[in-house]
Amino acid sequence: MASLEVRRSPPRSWRQLEVRSPRRDKYSVLLPTYNERENLPLIVWLLVKSFSESGINYEIIIIDDGSPDGTRDVAEQLEKIYGSDRIVRTAYIHGMKHATGNYIIIMDADLSHHPKFIPEFIRKQKEGNFDIVSGTRYKGNGGVYGWDLKRKIISDGVLLCCPGWSLLGSSDPPILASWDYSRGANFLTQILLRPGASDLTGSFRLYRKEVLEKLIEKCVSKGYVFQMEMIVRARQLNYTIGEVPISFVDRVYGESKLGGNEIVSFLKGLLTLFATT
Repeated sequence: MASLEVRRSPPRSWRQLEVRSPRRDKYSVLLPTYNERENLPLIVWLLVKSFSESGINYEIIIIDDGSPDGTRDVAEQLEKIYGSDRIVRTAYIHGMKHATGNYIIIMDADLSHHPKFIPEFIRKQKEGNFDIVSGTRYKGNGGVYGWDLKRKIISDGVLLCCPGWSLLGSSDPPILASWDYSRGANFLTQILLRPGASDLTGSFRLYRKEVLEKLIEKCVSKGYVFQMEMIVRARQLNYTIGEVPISFVDRVYGESKLGGNEIVSFLKGLLTLFATT
């Protein structure tokens, strides 16, 4: 008697996203970490849950930049729990080399970026055959929740009006407290750089792997300016960019890595990109 082979079909919503191709797409999530011991188990669990429910082929690459808080030990435990075929640990410089997917997703490990948006990124990419899909806080129903003042400054360019105030540790001036912080810097960069994308400083993005490799070769910036330069260079190279509105939520555990030096570097980098692109 012939045996019957029963295969479990992925959810219908995911089947609708599929495009006929000679191979199944695989998505490598790069999670750069530094002192994210408390956040890492949560973000990995959310990623595994989202991918498993959607039937997406994936791997998660935890990139630990020498965290002294025990992030590496947590990553080792997660690798044992979920398996080395799903969780890969590496040093920062080697992150891309370990990626086996043909698409790369880069996101924060501090729970600021929710994995629930990833299926929307993939759907957007398939619909428009985009080279890059970027999460945007400044379009549609996207938004920012729980930011402290320093984060607002970086995203909004307030320092261009009063460059010494934040670095001196002053409290929020009353005249600025009522400002709509959410669009300042992006409005400024739209004027200076004309990138054709609504959110330049966000890091939640999906790339074709070969596109990301090419952009990394071209980009020279570091820190927060790097995210802006990636989009600017992508436009120069005629790569296509799609956008998905996202909700950005400030970290629950740990401290922000943003400080005065990063703010100054951001402003210098913005002017450098304006002068050279």
